[in-house]
Amino acid sequence: MKHIKLSDSAIEKKLENLQDWDFYDDALHTDFEFDNFKDCMSAMNRIAFECEALNHHPEWTNVYNTLDITLTTHDADGVTELDFKLAEAINKIVEVEE
Repeated sequence: MKHIKLSDSAIEKKLENLQDWDFYDDALHTDFEFDNFKDCMSAMNRIAFECEALNHHPEWTNVYNTLDITLTTHDADGVTELDFKLAEAINKIVEVEE
């Protein structure tokens, strides 16, 4: 399935309903801080299942209790609906963890 890159204005509008995410460098970005490493890894594992279900994978890094996530659709050279779908799922998972 071919994913269509969203316009900057469409992305900014969709971001109004997506808490804790920013748009820059043709990608969506967020970071989460957890109580400890174990809670962070638990969230990452739950997010991984969602990524597999959507067949869409983040660029992410974890340092102790902090998780940095970048979402972009490489075959579209930018942000697509798929990135927003995954971002919304990530927010739900992290809300449950906290």
